[in-house]
Amino acid sequence: MSFTDWPWRHWRAQFADKPALKLNDEVLSWQQLCARVDRLAAEFHLQGVEEGDGVLLLAHNHPQTLLAWLALLQCGARILPVNPQLPRPLLDVLLPQMTLRFALVLDGTCDGLPALSMRERAGEYRVAWQPARLASMTLTSGSTGLPKAAVHTCDAHLASARGVLALMPYGEDDDWLLSLPLFHVSGQGVLWRWLQAGARLTVREKQPLAQALRDCTHASLVPTQLWRLLNTSQPVTLKAVLLGGAAIPVELTQQAREQGIRTFCGYGLTEFASTVCAKAADGEPDVGYALPGREVQVVNGEVWIRAESMASGYWRDGELVPLTNAQGWFATRDRGEWHDGRLTILGRMDNLFFSGGEGIQPESLERVIARHPQINQVFIVPLDDAEFGQRPVAVVECEPGTDISCLPDWVRDKVARFEQPVRWLLLPTELKNGGIKVSRRALQQWVNASLKG
Repeated sequence: MSFTDWPWRHWRAQFADKPALKLNDEVLSWQQLCARVDRLAAEFHLQGVEEGDGVLLLAHNHPQTLLAWLALLQCGARILPVNPQLPRPLLDVLLPQMTLRFALVLDGTCDGLPALSMRERAGEYRVAWQPARLASMTLTSGSTGLPKAAVHTCDAHLASARGVLALMPYGEDDDWLLSLPLFHVSGQGVLWRWLQAGARLTVREKQPLAQALRDCTHASLVPTQLWRLLNTSQPVTLKAVLLGGAAIPVELTQQAREQGIRTFCGYGLTEFASTVCAKAADGEPDVGYALPGREVQVVNGEVWIRAESMASGYWRDGELVPLTNAQGWFATRDRGEWHDGRLTILGRMDNLFFSGGEGIQPESLERVIARHPQINQVFIVPLDDAEFGQRPVAVVECEPGTDISCLPDWVRDKVARFEQPVRWLLLPTELKNGGIKVSRRALQQWVNASLKG
């Protein structure tokens, strides 16, 4: 499907009265959705938004966020979605580099930019559909500290969507819950799959997952969420789940299958507008095959990618900084290897460390520990040690009430002796980084300061 108009206007022309979007429990047809977007865009334009303007969108996921996103796109804006929980000092350093004209603040506070207000005005406003126009700037965690903003066109987002939909069916009567925030590329991936497919999307205020998923057929979840869902007594309407964020036990995929749910998993990057490789989940450690429109190769142990969904560059002070190397590929710094045409990610090249001469790849160890049913997140970081050079320390986020003193016994027969963490620590709230990936460098600094202090 290629579009000659904004996707929501395209689908209106195809089937105006067909349900398109559920906002909490309000159902909008494509006709009604377009009318809402037109009125919001007219108001944003009256407030000064012009084609090419950078607009900060400070918001959690809720109906207003989704409508604002579409209306700002229709104005031709370049949207920077930001987690309202990001620390203020980080924003103070980051935002001046983003060339922003306005801020739309639906959650949290922001000073220093003219504020837009969410009102709907009679009439409509839209710029011409130009799929190569810069549309979004998504923060990604860099290994060197300050997040970068990967810039994508609508074309790139739609290419990402087409690749996922080639593997994971999502028909016009299916309904995908927007369970991931739009300030993450994975949330944007859901949005663009909906627009590419002309299917249905549900956006709800924060609710318990089982309640939020009512009548939904598709969702993007982490394994612990799916475990909990399958073990509730509530009926589940899900047909397909895209899993991410942790190792996926084969028992989980089997249990899902018994309830009529197909599970998929993969590997993606902010720079590529979400998923690059994927497969039907099968309990194996690989991330599957390169999706249509993506090329992947492993060069000297490092994963290189190029794709139709690749970002146009990183945004800095009004300029696009290229992503690609001299060979025209994006070098990911991920270690990987091929097995029978399927890619296995071994970990970050930057994260490998040595303990007593033995190499420890944190991600491999994390995958094992993450299988513990009460662990939501785990990070292995090196602790400087005079005798061994470095020793592994586990930093974990657990279910409430978990006794972490039991974890060393649980892991003892599952990993090599040199890999067994010498200390177990709880992940402090201040290091969660407001929803951007947890910084391993910051964790390492904290661990070494805490245990040597």
